[in-house]
Amino acid sequence: MTDVSPLNNSKVYFHTFGCKLNFAETSTVAGIFAEHGLLRAAVGDVPDIVVINTCSVTEVADKKCRQAIHSFHKRFPQAAIVVTGCYAQLKHTDIIELPGVAVVAGNDKKDRLHEFLTRWKVEKERQEHVIPAKDIENFTPSCSRGDRTRYFLKVQDGCDYWCTYCTIPRARGRSRSGTIEQIVSQAQQVSAQGGKEIVITGVNIGDFGRRNGETFGNLVRALDEVDGIERYRISSIEPNLLSDGIIDFCASSKRFMPHFHIPLQCGSDTVLKLMRRRYDTALFRHKIERIRQVMPDAFIGVDLIVGARGETDECFEESFNFCKELDISRLHVFVYSERPGTQALGLDGKVHPKVQRQRANRMLSLSDDKLKEFSRRFIGSVRPVLLEHTKPGHPMSGFTDNYLKIEVDAPASLDNTIVDVRLDRLSDDGDFIHASVINR
Repeated sequence: MTDVSPLNNSKVYFHTFGCKLNFAETSTVAGIFAEHGLLRAAVGDVPDIVVINTCSVTEVADKKCRQAIHSFHKRFPQAAIVVTGCYAQLKHTDIIELPGVAVVAGNDKKDRLHEFLTRWKVEKERQEHVIPAKDIENFTPSCSRGDRTRYFLKVQDGCDYWCTYCTIPRARGRSRSGTIEQIVSQAQQVSAQGGKEIVITGVNIGDFGRRNGETFGNLVRALDEVDGIERYRISSIEPNLLSDGIIDFCASSKRFMPHFHIPLQCGSDTVLKLMRRRYDTALFRHKIERIRQVMPDAFIGVDLIVGARGETDECFEESFNFCKELDISRLHVFVYSERPGTQALGLDGKVHPKVQRQRANRMLSLSDDKLKEFSRRFIGSVRPVLLEHTKPGHPMSGFTDNYLKIEVDAPASLDNTIVDVRLDRLSDDGDFIHASVINR
């Protein structure tokens, strides 16, 4: 039931930067707004309110957020701009002074944006609601579907690791999470809505439940029992928190897909120590080998940072060769970005931007080779795919159980349906596989 408020029937446009966690939280905010009578702006509408959920993982991310604020104010000068997310958490004093900004709210205040907007509407004064990240205690459950068939379920927030290059603890606060009961309840709601696939997401999901005596392993086992959900994927999980027990359970589960995303960040032990990562290359190699032992077909994506302070030419070659030797499926390559307030600024060995780009290009080329090599292994085989709707006149698309992207000619009636397809041939650029539906 909606209430009558100064914002009733206002049109809201949402713009989200960054991680899957942000998208899940934006979806929750949109739901709260809808409960209070606000309308999501349709294409072509002139919004009354623009909500920007920001990211601050790199300087480029900061720049994009600033540009978006200026751009939306220029396009919709009468709209009230609401800025939240990591950039808002870190730079709120700068943002509140920008033209068009009505509300700036920290990461822990996203569920109160409607309240702050109402106050702004009544008081005619800009609202700034940000507390230091170290004081953030609450956990707000979030789940989003977006435009596709997969749901993104937030199970954890914040991080206690304080890696030297990272701003996340300052932007998201300390590690905290929901309870298994809460998370299972949300998964059951997804099932009731007809959802087939859930991506488990958070900032450091392997740290789930540490404050209340629960574990991520226990959560995985509980979610596996939810009727109706046919697929789970584990989003990025730290290698030191990806236990052999979790790997083995996923191998035996019918619902958890053979798909892992694991941050390495560098394949040089020297640089890993400078980064204050909580593992070495030996442990990382063990995790990859363990996955391959029990799930030979698993897709393994790996995050990598190049050009961090202290990454000498020799360290980079160590990292490159280590990645080359690993039986992984793809690298997600990021160029190191200097972040204010991080401990990395006190380290020697700054890498020139030109060298950073060269190293990134070498790693990206290696990633392309890895993906093509992995994809070719499955040409001619049959795999289950969750089909997704696409634009009229275009093929249906989707991902196999082991996260190979496919395109297939299929009727729109098969949207959000798992079907068996034959993987026929790799696309020219290697980004997807042409497939054919197996007659059922």
